[in-house]
Amino acid sequence: MDVRPITDHELPDWMRAQNTGFLRPPTVTDEALAARRATLGASRLYGAFDAGTCVATFRSFPQELTAVGGTPVPADAITNVTVSPTHRRRGLLTRLMSDDLTAAKDRGDVVATLTAAEYRIYGRHGFGPATTMTEWTIDIPRAGFDPRHPVPLAGGRIDLIDGEEFRKLGPELHERLRRTQPGAVSRHEYWWEMNTGVIRLHPEESWTEPFYAVYRSAGGEVEGLVAYTADHKWTDAKQPLNTASVQGLLSVTPAAARALWHYLCSIDWITRVESGWRSPDDLLPFLLPDPRAARITTQADWLWVRFLDVVRALEARTYDTEGALVLEVVDRAGLAGGRFLLDATPDGASCTPTARGADLTLDVAELASLWLGDQSAARLAALGRLREERAGAARKADALLRTSERPWCPDLF
Repeated sequence: MDVRPITDHELPDWMRAQNTGFLRPPTVTDEALAARRATLGASRLYGAFDAGTCVATFRSFPQELTAVGGTPVPADAITNVTVSPTHRRRGLLTRLMSDDLTAAKDRGDVVATLTAAEYRIYGRHGFGPATTMTEWTIDIPRAGFDPRHPVPLAGGRIDLIDGEEFRKLGPELHERLRRTQPGAVSRHEYWWEMNTGVIRLHPEESWTEPFYAVYRSAGGEVEGLVAYTADHKWTDAKQPLNTASVQGLLSVTPAAARALWHYLCSIDWITRVESGWRSPDDLLPFLLPDPRAARITTQADWLWVRFLDVVRALEARTYDTEGALVLEVVDRAGLAGGRFLLDATPDGASCTPTARGADLTLDVAELASLWLGDQSAARLAALGRLREERAGAARKADALLRTSERPWCPDLF
């Protein structure tokens, strides 16, 4: 097998292999090829070739990931990973992953990131699930909103806009959000074109233009955006049963979140709202007069993180309490292992290699799960996924690492 970066003239074959791996029609049209080229940017494309035919695909691209406290760290974002069904279990993913992660470490990336289609694949490559997403379905008749009340309250306003205006307002609002939201990632400018139908990576699939709405505060500042679609379903008795499906909702203030969800739940004929991918501690259920009207329809792991530099990753984030912890980090790939002393205070932290005895021994994947503050070291210890070398070390780690706000990544990539 020839495993290497692809050339431009091999891109159609690479796309055919990617479509095959994701069970899409394997035909690559000129329109799809042009759309893919428009979204590559600084991407790094790798392929595995058998007798000149691409049988495995892999792409990575530069990204920034927000650590706890708001500091962005450089990340190697991984996506488009496939192996053709004729070439499974031959070590192709391992070779592709190893080459990319080694190059990322050499470039100085602090972490690698991905969203996993299958749970069992990426732990063996050092990735750990670091954020969770939740989807709610809201039963509007049960929610308890009074339709006589205006939307929004408190002097703000909501306006419907078009896709062009959405693309203008969105990037700045997203930057405001990701500066404060642990787990959020940067978006390239082409993200806004892909998600408003300007660029269509899969032109064979139908595109439904969403409705776009903006929330402005009483002072006129943009504080929230939402994109949503609606179906058209009525009963035989001429009663509406329409569903609004949120494609994305960003808000940088509680007032904006309240106003946009109230707006979605107050649209005539809409009897159900599907929330899309939300933070597991989103305000949404408790913005409803009856929170039980929102039921969880999906709850699952989302962003996975892999450490490439333990020292820089642990020093990048903030800590609410003071404490010291010695971590024995096991990394079978040899990229980020070692024994490290984390000395943290609310004013800053240092992380240095040390010969002191370890408090905890854990795989690099488990450390990644703890880093953004969502996972519990005590829980991982109970599961046998880390080992306490000193009694009480797991609870000490939780006091340092866990956060009051759960991390969230709004993006799938």
